[in-house]
Amino acid sequence: MVHISDGVLQPQVWISGFIITGLIIVWALTKMRVEDVPKLSVVTAAVFVASLIHFPVGPTSVHLVLNGFAGVMLGIFAYPAIFIALILQAVLFQHGGITTIGINAINMGVPALLAAGIFRYGMKFDLKNKETIFGAIAGGIGVAGAVLLLSIELLSLGEAFETVTVFVAVAHIPVIVIEAVFTGALAGFLAKVKPEILEGIR
Repeated sequence: MVHISDGVLQPQVWISGFIITGLIIVWALTKMRVEDVPKLSVVTAAVFVASLIHFPVGPTSVHLVLNGFAGVMLGIFAYPAIFIALILQAVLFQHGGITTIGINAINMGVPALLAAGIFRYGMKFDLKNKETIFGAIAGGIGVAGAVLLLSIELLSLGEAFETVTVFVAVAHIPVIVIEAVFTGALAGFLAKVKPEILEGIR
């Protein structure tokens, strides 16, 4: 549901999406080390598979996004991970458009970077279960941010998309809650059994 299909946006919009996405990915890749690749690959696979897990909401269904989870696990590398997952989703399952991969990456990737920043900032506090608390916030913010960006883009297309925008926003409320709980629980678990995974965020 957070994917925009081909033919919806004006060419100048989706072309701009590719340009912005390209710049962010190049910036992220300049920070990457060889040892970051395995974790990036695993999280990319998780984001890709998440799109196949659907939940019925009214007459349609929504799927997991896991962009907040990607932000917590990968930091700035969440953006290229999401970009690769979107390419696979579009090519293999026609989930979202080809021309809109760039703008869809922005919709999911920018909130993922925000989630990464929130989680990293939260680690500065001396709080019990801070990984769980800020992991949950990051997980929820990731999906909420993606829905917000998508809603803005749909509303910019005119009144015909107002009803669709409202439905998309409401339909994703359960997803926001589910991903907040999932990401918080996972971050809390990793903090206890393998904290170095979370410490790798830069």
